[in-house]
Amino acid sequence: MGEGKGQRLTTTLDPPHPGPSSSTHSVKRREQASVPSVYGGAGLPFALRRASPLATGGCSHVGRKSAPHWPLPGGGARERLDLGRVGLKGRLLGLEAGEEAQAMVPALRYLGSVCGLARGGFPGGFSAACAPAPGKPWLLCQGGRRASTSSFDVVIIGGGIVGLASARALILRHPALSIGVLEKEKDLAIHQTGHNSGVIHSGIYYKPESLKAKLCVQGAALIYEYCNQKGISYKQCGKLIVAVEQEEIPRLKALYERGLQNGVQDLRLIQQEDIKKKEPYCRGLMAIDCPHTGIVDYQQVALSFAQDFQEAGGSVLTNFEVEDIKMAKESPSRSKDGMKYPVVIRNTKGEEVRCQYVVTCAGLHSDRISELSGCNPNPRIVPFRGDYLLLKPEKRYLVKGNIYPVPDSRFPFLGVHFTPRMDGSIWLGPNAVLAFKREGYRPFDFSARDIMDIIIKSGLIKLVFQNFSYGVNEMYKACFLSATVKHLQKFIPEITISDILRGPAGVRAQALDRDGNLVEDFVFDGGVGDIGNRILHVRNAPSPAATSSLAISGMIADEVQQRFKL
Repeated sequence: MGEGKGQRLTTTLDPPHPGPSSSTHSVKRREQASVPSVYGGAGLPFALRRASPLATGGCSHVGRKSAPHWPLPGGGARERLDLGRVGLKGRLLGLEAGEEAQAMVPALRYLGSVCGLARGGFPGGFSAACAPAPGKPWLLCQGGRRASTSSFDVVIIGGGIVGLASARALILRHPALSIGVLEKEKDLAIHQTGHNSGVIHSGIYYKPESLKAKLCVQGAALIYEYCNQKGISYKQCGKLIVAVEQEEIPRLKALYERGLQNGVQDLRLIQQEDIKKKEPYCRGLMAIDCPHTGIVDYQQVALSFAQDFQEAGGSVLTNFEVEDIKMAKESPSRSKDGMKYPVVIRNTKGEEVRCQYVVTCAGLHSDRISELSGCNPNPRIVPFRGDYLLLKPEKRYLVKGNIYPVPDSRFPFLGVHFTPRMDGSIWLGPNAVLAFKREGYRPFDFSARDIMDIIIKSGLIKLVFQNFSYGVNEMYKACFLSATVKHLQKFIPEITISDILRGPAGVRAQALDRDGNLVEDFVFDGGVGDIGNRILHVRNAPSPAATSSLAISGMIADEVQQRFKL
């Protein structure tokens, strides 16, 4: 991309809040396959390291300081760095002694960038050289790396919560490496991360011994610990999974046993009188009480990951929509690095970034990005839109915590539920209908390319025929509010159609194989040929990926380290 001048982001390093000591979990690693591997069952592919126990201490709400935020152009935070804190920070992050010493490297880089500002910069921390040319991507750089840098040791494609958590994990383990994140939008974490319900799931729903179950239980503990350390507000408001009909009780009891097998803490089966104590307006025959379920703003968490990444020396390049990934045929002219960075990533504007290794966490576009390196095209991503309703403010007293139905085990969707939000609002939903565009948050958003991919290349047609009545019912509820309200009244009879408003929507990246089967666990893949040895694709990171993000990032960092011999 030639000169990639951009915006310099300045941040403040605060002392981390003390957290609990880490425990170690290790699992057996599968041999790398030449085709996409769906990891699940008893054998786990990667070592899961430094998992920490739940660290809430019984606290249901934390908010010790304001959330990390993206400074706007022209105004940055004052730089403040205490090298004496690096040792403490290293111990909190579970670094070994040698790694702790290496943690001084980004700190010294950071001092270099601050000294550079003293030689000539704008008030607020932006150097004149960092202002981007019109139409150029913003390069949010940190740790003393020049804004014009276009070569990295490792590049992560995708600025959602999984990509940012993975970038953070990699740079904390390998502070001497240059690592960059590429994001196609002008802001980070605005699609699946910024459009989800915000629930911190406990891990009760998922098949025992599956990767989803293990990562969710571990990830929930890590999210609570991280929020405590960073002062990010959350509410541990709990969840009731409620059976409202007699025929649902056997499924509810089976779900309870599954939660116990998954190691979910403090689960209880409760009867009608105890349901009323926790949710006075909810009716039900029996329920599972999940006290460790919580809510948080995942976009805020993701931006905090980005801040950690940049403070450690990482760079974020936004407005960079990847169009091609290939091996360089020759060294760029006048390059001092020769072929040290043989992978070329080109965006839709013809600009390039070079690197040694690539990790893709592209969410709704994960199949398309992976195909660029010659991967097997399956599984395909099929977008499902989930529409939420809002409970009017004067009716919010009806709901205290999360209220969920007993799920239908045939589908990965959890059904229409009641979800409190950090801003005090109550979301009702979502439904699950086909989106006609991968990032189509409105009913009439349409992309011809996306629709053709769904019809021709995915197994959606087979899925529709296998579950025709379910799909029709979901479409009916999406069109007629009265149908959704009728379902909600099974749990809270006092709700009427006059109590609700249409609310936001999200789009879920659901992986689907050619036979119309929903891919429910994580899928990782490499490419083919020379580039296959330098790339790792996260093909499917299904819900609850936000809850599991820190656990997933540790797994990805392990695999990157082993696969690329870092």
